[in-house]
Amino acid sequence: MNNKKSRNKGAAFLFMIFGLFFCVVFVRFLIIQYTGVAGGEELAAKAQDKYQVSRTLTAQRGSIVDTNGEVLARDTSSYKLIAILDDSMTEDEDNPQHVVDKEETARVLAEHIDMDESEILAKLQKKNVYQTEFGSAGRDLSHQTKLAIEELELPGITFIKDSKRFYPNGIFASHVIGFVEENEDTGKVTGALGVEKMLDKYLQEEDGSITFQGDLWRNILPNKQTEVVEPSDGATIQLTLDSKIQIFLEDAMSQVNEEYSPAKMIGIVADPDTGKILAMSQRPTYDLNTRQGLENTWQNLAVEESYEPGSTMKVFTLATAIEEGVWNANETYQSGTYKIDKSTTIGDHNGKRGWGAITYLEGVQRSSNVAFAKLAVEKIGSDTLLEYLEEFGFGKKTGIDLPAETTGAFAYKWESEKVTTAYGQGTTVTPIQLIQAATAIANDGKMMKPYVVEKITNAATGKTIKETKPTVVAKPVSSETAGEVRNILETVVTSEKGTGKPYKIDGYDVIGKTGTASIYSSEKGSYLTGQNNYIFSFLGMAPKDDPEVIVYIAVQQPQLKPNESGSAPVSKVFNSVMENTLKYLNIESEETDTKTSVEIPDVTGTNKELAKTQVEKAGLTPVVIGSGTRIKEQSPSGTSVIEGEKVLLLTDGELTMPDFTGWSVRDVMKAASLMGVDLNTSGSGYASSQKPKAGTALKSNQSIVVQFEDPETIFEKSKAKADDEEVEEEGG
Repeated sequence: MNNKKSRNKGAAFLFMIFGLFFCVVFVRFLIIQYTGVAGGEELAAKAQDKYQVSRTLTAQRGSIVDTNGEVLARDTSSYKLIAILDDSMTEDEDNPQHVVDKEETARVLAEHIDMDESEILAKLQKKNVYQTEFGSAGRDLSHQTKLAIEELELPGITFIKDSKRFYPNGIFASHVIGFVEENEDTGKVTGALGVEKMLDKYLQEEDGSITFQGDLWRNILPNKQTEVVEPSDGATIQLTLDSKIQIFLEDAMSQVNEEYSPAKMIGIVADPDTGKILAMSQRPTYDLNTRQGLENTWQNLAVEESYEPGSTMKVFTLATAIEEGVWNANETYQSGTYKIDKSTTIGDHNGKRGWGAITYLEGVQRSSNVAFAKLAVEKIGSDTLLEYLEEFGFGKKTGIDLPAETTGAFAYKWESEKVTTAYGQGTTVTPIQLIQAATAIANDGKMMKPYVVEKITNAATGKTIKETKPTVVAKPVSSETAGEVRNILETVVTSEKGTGKPYKIDGYDVIGKTGTASIYSSEKGSYLTGQNNYIFSFLGMAPKDDPEVIVYIAVQQPQLKPNESGSAPVSKVFNSVMENTLKYLNIESEETDTKTSVEIPDVTGTNKELAKTQVEKAGLTPVVIGSGTRIKEQSPSGTSVIEGEKVLLLTDGELTMPDFTGWSVRDVMKAASLMGVDLNTSGSGYASSQKPKAGTALKSNQSIVVQFEDPETIFEKSKAKADDEEVEEEGG
C-alpha cells in the first residue's frame, strides 16, 4: 500500500514538472509570437539575413586613350578562382558541388596558379566558411587558364568573371601612362604611377549591387523584391599623345638602345603651337602589362630628373643677345680660350684650340663656348641673362600635368658659374623645361605650357568633365627675335662648319642645336672623363618658318665606337622620329609632293566589292568582316592614316571570325570593338593564335581569345615547324 502511494506521489511530481515545463515553453512561444524577438535577436531580420543575397555588379575603371581615341589602357575580361567549401551546396553525392578531395585539389591547382600546394591546401581547409579565394594568385586569370582548370572537372572549383587592366602596346609611353596596383586585402585597384596615379580619382569606378531574397542555393526567389544599384564606370582620360608618333619614338629608341647600350635615353615630341606632348619615352623603361624593367627606374626622366643641358642652352643665350640688341652675326672674336678671372679660364670644346678669329655666327655654328661666354659677360650682362633665362622658365616647374616634376637649379653664385650657365654647364634643367622654352622660339615668342591630358569625359554620357586649353605662360622674346634665332639655327644644320650636320633631313628644313653635357660624379668630386661619359643631345624643330614639331633627344653614356661622335646615336633617333612625324602630319617635303598619309574614304552603305576597290585606290588595305554584301560600318573612318594601313569593313550579313594572324594588338582591339565581341588577350606583340578559328560564325557579345607573341618567337616557331615538315618529307 505504501509503495503504491509512493508511486502516485512520484507520478504526480513528474506530471507537475512536465506541466510546469510545458507552461514555460508555451509562455515563451507566446512572447516570441508577440514580440518577434528571441535571444535578443529579431527573428524576421535573422531569417531575412539568412536568405537575403547581395551580389556585386562590377564596374570598369576608366579607359585611357590617345588624341585620336586609340585605347592605351582599359579593363579587359579576366577570371577569379573560387573554391566552394560548404557541403550544403551538394544535393547529389554523385555530383558534388563543393570541394571533396582537398589534398588532390590543392595539388592540381598548384600546377595552374602561382601558389604553393601547401598554401592552397590551407585555404581549402578553412572551417565554417561558404567559399574561399586565392588572393592575387587566383585573380586576373586568363581565359586559357580558366579553360585548362575547367577541363580538370574539380568539384567545387568555379570562377567569377572579373576584369584586369590591359595595356595594348606593352612598352609604350610607360612612365606617362603608369600602371595600377591591387590591394591584397581589399582587392581595390588604384593607380601607382603616371596618369593612372595622378588622375586616379577620375578613373576610379563604383561597383553596383543587386540584393534579393534567395533560396538555400542563393538563387533568386520568384515574385520577391529585387534592389539594384547600377554600377558606374570610371571616366575616360584622353591624352595628347599620338600613338603613331609614339611608336616612331619607341621604335627608334629601342634600336639605338640595343646598338649603343646607353645608361639613359630621353625623347620628347611636342606641338609648339599648343604645348601638347605628342610623344614621350625613355630608356630604361618597362612593359606596362608585365612591369618587367620597372626595377631599373621608377622616375619619368623627362620631368623628374635634371641635368646640365650642355650647348642646347645656347639657344636661349642667343635669343637674349638678339632681343637685347647686342647681337652682331658678322662681328669677329678670338676663339679658343677666354679668361673669366685670375684663376679661371674656359675654352672651346676642341681642346681649347678654337678656330682662330671667327664671326659670332660661325661661333654659334661651331658651338663655341668662348662665343657665348663673351656674349654673356661683355654684351648681355649676367643679371640680364639670368632674368631672361628665368623668363624662359628655367629654375621653376613648368606645371605639366604629370606627377613629381622637379625644377633643376641655377648655379649662379660665382662669376665662373654665371659664365658657364650661358653655354649650359653648372646650371641644371629638366628636358620638359627645354621643350617649354623651345616653344617660344618656334611659336614667335609665345611660350606654351606643356601638357599631356587633353580632356576627361564621362564614359556613359560622353559629357566633358574637364578639358585642357593651350596656355601662353610667357613671351620672353619678340616674334622678330624668335624668327632670327630660327634662321641662325638653320645654319647650325646646313653649314659645313655646323655641329648639327648629322641632323639634316633631305627635303625638310630642320633647325636646332646640339648639346654635349659633362656628367658630374659626386663620388669623385669631379666631372667624368672619356669618350662615352657625356649626355649627348639635340633640340630641333621643323619646318623652320612655321615649326609644327619640336623634338628633343638625349642619350647618356652610349657605348660609342672608336672615333664615333655622340651625335651618331642621337641623330639615329631624332632623324627617324622627325622625318616620320613630318610625313605623318602631311608636311610636304621640298623634294616631293608625295603624301604618305591618306584620307580614309567613307564606304558605309556601299557594295562590298566597290568598297574594297575604293579603299585599295586610297592606298589602304581593306579587311572585310562578315558574310554580307553591303558595308554597314567601318573602322577607322573620317581621319587620316599612314598609307597601307588596315581599314576594317563590317558587312550586314552573318558575323564571322577574321584571321587575326600577324595582326597588332591595336588592330585586333579595333576589330573586336567593331564586331561587338568580348576580347580576351594574352601576351604582347602580334597575333599568333586565336579561338574560335577564322571563318567561325560569331554571336554578338561572344567571347573570343587571341594570343600575342613577339615577332622573334613567332619566327622561331614557324622555322621549327618548317624544319619538322622538312624532316617528315625526307622520312617519307
